[in-house]
Amino acid sequence: MSRALPKYNKRRVVIVGGAAALALTGAVVVNSALAGESKNSTTNANTLAASGPGTITCPDVASQLPDIPASAQAEVDRNLTLLQTQIDEANQRLIDTVGQGGPNFVQNAILGPLEDKRIATVNRIATAIGRTAEKPQGLEALAPCTLNADGAAAGDDAAAGDDAAGAGDEAEATPSATETAAEGAGGAAEDTGDAAEDNGADASGVGTITCPDVASQLPEIPARAQAEVDRNLALLQTQIDEANTRLQNTVGQGGPNFVNNAILGPLKDKRVSTIDRIAISIGRAGTKPQGLEALAACTLNQ
Repeated sequence: MSRALPKYNKRRVVIVGGAAALALTGAVVVNSALAGESKNSTTNANTLAASGPGTITCPDVASQLPDIPASAQAEVDRNLTLLQTQIDEANQRLIDTVGQGGPNFVQNAILGPLEDKRIATVNRIATAIGRTAEKPQGLEALAPCTLNADGAAAGDDAAAGDDAAGAGDEAEATPSATETAAEGAGGAAEDTGDAAEDNGADASGVGTITCPDVASQLPEIPARAQAEVDRNLALLQTQIDEANTRLQNTVGQGGPNFVNNAILGPLKDKRVSTIDRIAISIGRAGTKPQGLEALAACTLNQ
């Protein structure tokens, strides 16, 4: 009996020791897995942080034009320069808005408005040529632009990260996934209400966009500038009409800043360029008016 006891104790020690070793092994495995997961998450985050927003590429318009009449050359050159300016502004906006909005933010807030600007500009080019020669057709097909592969990949990775965080917003047009994940269902409902309010959506409609009148603020217009000023004044109204149409067509899309980012902001950019052309036109034959840019910003009238 006295010799059996040590054997029993030894067996118990072996069993307990084995269990402890097994538990320690499990802890090591779990900790290794967690460490690996943490490392992978950090790597993914660093990869996304290092990824640039990409750049916007647009079809070349100049190479698709027919022979340009001498009388139209100056206006065509101005608008070709404007096309490049629009691309530069869109690329800058792409950089300035990294991380904003949902998976469709770039399309709705940058590429879409850029296409609208390019349509108006290529149409002015076609009209200028058409005054003294055959008007080129089909230039509008050159208006859409694309985000290059780097930017698209970064956008896809960010969208995947949003899904992993539980955003659950694939069905929405341009939601803020970060806000949705953080605030939950209550926040989503609040965002929907804010979006409806900012879009001017109520029982009576979506609201309308109101802009300061430019014509009434102009000085006396030299005769040689009258035609160009009239064209650009008409363009200002066209821009407002297009913005109101876009307002109606995008009801319910995006978050609380959708209207400002995707409609009012791009409209202001268009108006700044158009108003500047009016001032330059007047300045060629008279005193160039100053401060007209203050008339560029528009508001949503609810």
